[in-house]
Parts: sequence; C-alpha cells; structure tokens
Amino acid sequence: MNPELWLPDSDLDPAHREFAQRIRAFAQEKLAPHARAIDEQRTFRREMVRDLATAGILGGPLPKQLGGSGWSPLQLAIAHEELGAVCGNARGFCAVQTGLVAQCIAKYGTEAQQQRWVGPLVRGEAIGCFALTEPDAGSDVAALRTVAEQKPDGTFRVRGQKHWITNGGVADVMIVFASTDLTLGRAGITAFLVDTQRPGLRREPMPGIELGHRGSDHAVLTFDGFATAAAEMLGATGKGFGVAMGGLAAGRLSVAAGAVGIHRAALAEAVQFTTGRQQFGQPLAQFQMVQERLADVLTSLHASRCLVQRCARRRADGSETHADVAMAKLQATEAAAQATETAVMLHGARGYSSAFPVERLWRDIQALRIYEGTSMIQKTILARMLTSD
Repeated sequence: MNPELWLPDSDLDPAHREFAQRIRAFAQEKLAPHARAIDEQRTFRREMVRDLATAGILGGPLPKQLGGSGWSPLQLAIAHEELGAVCGNARGFCAVQTGLVAQCIAKYGTEAQQQRWVGPLVRGEAIGCFALTEPDAGSDVAALRTVAEQKPDGTFRVRGQKHWITNGGVADVMIVFASTDLTLGRAGITAFLVDTQRPGLRREPMPGIELGHRGSDHAVLTFDGFATAAAEMLGATGKGFGVAMGGLAAGRLSVAAGAVGIHRAALAEAVQFTTGRQQFGQPLAQFQMVQERLADVLTSLHASRCLVQRCARRRADGSETHADVAMAKLQATEAAAQATETAVMLHGARGYSSAFPVERLWRDIQALRIYEGTSMIQKTILARMLTSD
C-alpha cells in the first residue's frame, strides 16, 4: 500500500501538510475508535463535541477576535477532508455548529449576539442548529411556510414545522427561519437567533432509521406560539433568505471536502482488502478488472480534491463564483458515491456488513449528495450560469 497516492500531503506546502497531519492524528485518536459504534447504536456522542472544541476545530474558521483560529478556507477544506475520512458524523456536526450557525452569527449578528453565542459555540459549551428545512420546503427555500406573526407589543410568535434539522434535538441555540409576510415570498423570510429553552417548541427525533450519519442528531421541530423578539433577529426583517443562502454556500465547501474524505477512505479500504484477499490463487488486486477500478477511483479522487482546493483558494482571494463551489460539491459527492459503490463491490459479501467500513461509507455519502443543495440543484446552478445572458 502507498498512502501517499491518496493523501493530500504531497500537494501541500510544509505548513499546510503539518496542519493536515495534526487534524489526521486527532481524528484517528479521538474519532476513529467510536465511528462504528455510534453508527450502529444510533447515538449522538456529546464527548465528541468536547474533543472537537479542545482541538480548536469548532472555532477553526472563525475570526480570532471571536475566539476562533482564523483558518483560511483551504485549512477548512483540509480539516474537513480529514474528519470526513474518519467520521462523517463529526464532519457534519462541525459543518452545522461552525459553518451554518457560528459563522452566520459572526457575519450577520449584532455585537451582543456575537458575544452571547459565538464563544459558547466555539468552546462546545452550547450546541447550535440551523432550522431551515421544512416538509414542503427543501431545495425551494422560498416555499417555507413557518410564520412569525408580530404582536402589538412588537414580539413575534412563531408557528410551523421544520424537519431533518441536524442537532435539532440537542441544540441550545438555533437560527430559525420564518416568514413575517407569506405574500412576499423570499422577501418575507426573516432569521431569528434564539435559545431553545422556552415554551412553544416541541422537539422529536426524525421518524424511521436514517440511511447514513446515524451517529448524528436529526430532529423534527414544531413551533406553536414560540415567542421571540425583534432584538433576536439575525439581520434585518425580510433578509433571512440571504442569511440562509450565505450559510448554505459556506456549508457546501465543507460538504465537498467531507466527500473527498469519504472517497479517500473508500479507496484506502479497497486497496487494503484487495491486496490481502486471495482468490483463484492470487490477490484480488492482481486482476486487471480490479486494477482498472482502483485506478479510476484514485484518479477521480485527485480530480475532486483539486476542485475543492481550487474553490477554497478562490474563496480566500475573493474571486470565487457560484460555479466554483457548485462544481466542487457536484464532482466530489458524485465521485465519492461511485468510489464507495466500487469499494463495496470489491469487498464482495464482506462489503455488505458493518464489520467493514465501506458499508458505512456508502451509506454516509448519500446524504452529502442531497443536503446543502442536491446534485441536481448544483447542475441547475451551473447550467443557468452557462446559458444566461
């Protein structure tokens, strides 16, 4: 086995290589021992939050003045690849806690909101969620039906339902999106930053058993007269759609990088298995059809990583376009889905069991093709950019 062929190290300068290796060591020590168990037991592991905070990962991309480490977008991509290669639940938690919640507060929040919540989120003392998706408003965010009715005293009462809210059942704080005027469509959507410990909110686990990311918390949130105030708005009235899109755009880089991690892990497992497994008197890896598949998975891995890191570098210098992150997410998630499918097939019957990681990797990648904008949505974005005047 030659891990140098699939690790990012040879493509990185010394400082970024050391950074990748540090996050990799953390993931192997603190996350790998629990990855299979939390998946099989469908358990959200709170100790993971503490470990991520202690390692400085929860605050990584946040400004230093808010308690973060000021990571560049490239450092974020590297870190989330390393997390994704070991535990998709941990990478997904960071994408929500840091990307969708803390970074949105840092960008759109008042000084008081930042002081109240960013520190606890970075230190792992509070857990956040991003309450956007509804049963009838997924890809079409503007179709949300949750309403925030303003009362004569200036307060708001929120009514409606959200679902598939990651961290929703364990969150201490949430960004909830509701319309103050449904007739205005997206122009009526407003974001509120509120704590979850108040009347009018019912939290329940998502029904059924998730295909993947079973070590994460996914909840249905039902609002019935949930009280919030104008001072708790995140941004201005009617500007919530922009907050949502800003958060999702930031999150797509994490998703793409996490997909590269899953892809990489699938390749490593396939190489290890096929070089050790004997059939017809020789290792599986000696068969030409197996070699062809391994070569394809390796090549597509590097293509995905190149697009992800290109997007990160363009984000850092301010030249990023919507096409950059759309291409990165589309390529990385779809290529990783094919890589995990190949890895399962090369494992044969063993790939059908949770005793081997490829089964979990195959399940976990499916969600990355869906959330933060499905693969079809990314194609729509790209096609419209190509054909618009």
